[in-house]
Amino acid sequence: MNVKDILTVDRIVCGRDVTSKKKALETTAALLGSAEATVPAHAIAGGLFARERLGSTGLGEGVALPHTRSSNVGRATGAFLKLDRPVDYDAPDGEPVDLLFGLMVPEESTEEHLQILARLAEMFSDPTLRSRLRRSVDPTEVLGILSGA
Repeated sequence: MNVKDILTVDRIVCGRDVTSKKKALETTAALLGSAEATVPAHAIAGGLFARERLGSTGLGEGVALPHTRSSNVGRATGAFLKLDRPVDYDAPDGEPVDLLFGLMVPEESTEEHLQILARLAEMFSDPTLRSRLRRSVDPTEVLGILSGA
């Protein structure tokens, strides 16, 4: 999987100021919704919140991979959000999150969903990648960093 297959520059936001996990997830849902007119942002947010109730999607090291499934989408779609200030996210390491990669996949795409999540988790485990993303303020540059990982 190449990140460019699921992410575009218009679904990357750098430097968003949010004050809570809830707001971060709502912003991620809005970005994902901008790609899929068939799924309203509030429905995507509901899916992200439901997934969080099962357990935090925080990976640690300031990274989260909020994700959901929808029967109204035809392909996997990603969104990236870099926060100005980290928010409490109930991550396993107890650290706040400032880098979120949101993912929405078709309901029936179980294997694809797991493969994408595994690839993203592997990418974000790289401290150099995280550092480069935190320094970047340009969505085009962020897409290049993520695509080259």
